[in-house]
Amino acid sequence: MQLHVLTDPHDPVLDDYRSLTDTALRRVREPAGGLYIAESAKVIERALQAGHRPRSVLTQQKWTDAVAALVGDRDVPVYVVADDVAERLTGFAVHRGVMAAMHRPDPASVAEVLSMIDGSRPRIAILEGLTDHTNVGAIFRSAAALGVDAVLITPTCADPLYRRSVRVSMGAVFQVPWTRIESWPQEIDTLRAAGYAVAGMTLGEAAIALDDLVAESPERLALVFGTEGDGILPDTDRMLDRRVTIPMMGGVDSLNVAAASAVAFYATR
Repeated sequence: MQLHVLTDPHDPVLDDYRSLTDTALRRVREPAGGLYIAESAKVIERALQAGHRPRSVLTQQKWTDAVAALVGDRDVPVYVVADDVAERLTGFAVHRGVMAAMHRPDPASVAEVLSMIDGSRPRIAILEGLTDHTNVGAIFRSAAALGVDAVLITPTCADPLYRRSVRVSMGAVFQVPWTRIESWPQEIDTLRAAGYAVAGMTLGEAAIALDDLVAESPERLALVFGTEGDGILPDTDRMLDRRVTIPMMGGVDSLNVAAASAVAFYATR
């Protein structure tokens, strides 16, 4: 690794880490720049294990030995800064010791992601227009833990490689194959042609209970989760094979989408 001790938060070499709390800015800058930010040694380790390439590392002096072990013999610049410099640069108190700017991998096509699935009863999740990065990260973590084979996200869904999504997922975004769907909901026809029953989680009319979907036990299943506020879009709803609900008790009308996904993943595993 190449060790550089820096004292100026305005140094251009640190631009990848600048204003990390500005969500709107990062949403544009990171995909356009072909990068994403991995925060904490554990998350960086999982990214490296998945074959992702670091473009640089930002850390404090006391963590340099740990960074050296993490980076190994990779030819990567490591920028060492004081705590106050890191805070002025990123916009928050950096307390996880290390973060890395990673090269964003080239996106796969839907067909390529589906071809990666190797199982007798494949299960995939589709995230339609979710806007909360925490929910996206939590769904990826549940997907990895509960055996979901792949995740597809629609054009308006929050970025799974945004810093908060990556952190909440504990690196599961590197573990579960995923890609962004170019054309939605038209790609439902592609999934159906590949043998998938497409079921939307909804509170709408004519929905069957999740237990009923489990009883049907479709061989190939794609579960659609709609946006946090309005749920599944009407155009999507019209194309579904099944509309599915999780019956509620105690006067509660619904679960948070991340919680609902975990229940649905476990029930249909």
